[in-house]
Amino acid sequence: MMAAWSVTSDGLAIAVRLTPRGGRDSLDGVETLADGRQVLKARVRAAPSDGEANAALIALLARELQISRSQISLTAGASARLKRVLIHGDAGTLAARLQGRLGGI
Repeated sequence: MMAAWSVTSDGLAIAVRLTPRGGRDSLDGVETLADGRQVLKARVRAAPSDGEANAALIALLARELQISRSQISLTAGASARLKRVLIHGDAGTLAARLQGRLGGI
């Protein structure tokens, strides 16, 4: 089973399942898909048009992990619900922050 995030040479790679027009901007924990992959569930208020939902996802992750938006890049799934995000920085610190943020979920 693949974890929702993994350490890379650049930082932390995260598999995200994004729900646009989700009513609020939040991280909703980790979900296991039918094929066994794990993804971080996220929802944003923004609509999935003109990259608005992707921008909202990047802003949400930056706020939750207390980093700048410039440290986050969307590497796959720009127009899909399942996305791959790369967060540049110290992977151990980022993973610990993400785990801590999800601890209450």
